Amino acid sequence: MRAFSFDIFCRVVDNFGDIGVCWRLARRLAGMPAGHRVRLWVDDLAGFARIQPGVDAGAAGQRIGRVEIVHWTAAPPALAPGEVVIEAFACHPPPAFVARMAQRGSLWINLEYLSAESWVESCHTVPSPQPTGVRKVFFFPGFTPGTGGLLRESGLLETRDDWLADPGRRRELLRALGVPAEFRERIGQGARQVLLFSYPDAPALGLVQSLGALETQSLVLVPSGVCPGLRRAWHGKVLVHEFPFLDQDGFDRVLWSSDLNCVRGEDSLVRALWAGKPLLWHIYPQADGAHLAKLDAFLERSPFAAVVKRCHRAWNQPDPGIAADALALALQPENFSAWARSSAQWCRSLARQADLAESLAAFCERELG
Repeated sequence: MRAFSFDIFCRVVDNFGDIGVCWRLARRLAGMPAGHRVRLWVDDLAGFARIQPGVDAGAAGQRIGRVEIVHWTAAPPALAPGEVVIEAFACHPPPAFVARMAQRGSLWINLEYLSAESWVESCHTVPSPQPTGVRKVFFFPGFTPGTGGLLRESGLLETRDDWLADPGRRRELLRALGVPAEFRERIGQGARQVLLFSYPDAPALGLVQSLGALETQSLVLVPSGVCPGLRRAWHGKVLVHEFPFLDQDGFDRVLWSSDLNCVRGEDSLVRALWAGKPLLWHIYPQADGAHLAKLDAFLERSPFAAVVKRCHRAWNQPDPGIAADALALALQPENFSAWARSSAQWCRSLARQADLAESLAAFCERELG
């Protein structure tokens, strides 16, 4: 495969999912053996800096690793487009840039949101005719070979397993997150570790109640600003502990080391899948309830048992009582062990498919030669 030049356009939204996906994609493309040249346009560098240390929020242009970063302002620099321009999540590149794309003959890829719904396969790589004549196609991440797949770095699962093979790394991670020393020891003696990364309306108290009913103690790790209504303190046998935002590699390690990952949006869902641990997905809520259809499609693709699917649906309702009841059943030892086995199996199965960056690069090679 030859090297391509990529421009990726991204707008940072409040929940950091868009920039999370785009930054991982940029790094993955730039790190491929072909040596692709990648330029990432970002409108909110301060937001970007929350998940990537070293980003200079005041710089018009900068480079981190192999990726060039451009501040996407109302008056963006008149740079020449790459061979491939990726518009992430309908963020609309500047009109003047699109005009230059037409002059160069760039391939315009509209990278869509992740969905497990069946219609995605029929829309993947479908052309979208443009009045400028630029070739534009829809590109869908997904869970089947008929989609673009899920974003995954080369050797990710091996890196995960190597990290987990040394228990001291988990203890050091918890120390760096500020977890009290006495509880770090309990984690090594059977206490449960849970990541809580959800939208504000998640029934977090139901999670705490269900964990509190277990025989062992539990640690609930909460990123700064998440679920602000949940008190950071002991709740019976459950310690709720807040930690600051981490870079993407650090967040992956929290997912790997946790026994249950409660995640939100798209980027953290995919990373939780690669952790191979039990997860609860808090899907981004939509006023018309469309998110529940997307959740059902995801659950239908999953190998999860009925008790786990019930948990996911309860987790996407605001009633903590409903969530507590569903989780109490799923956390019973036999059910939780089955949940863990099915999560690991699904991770291995998904990893046998081409990842999103591989699929994208292969598509560009077919289209551009």
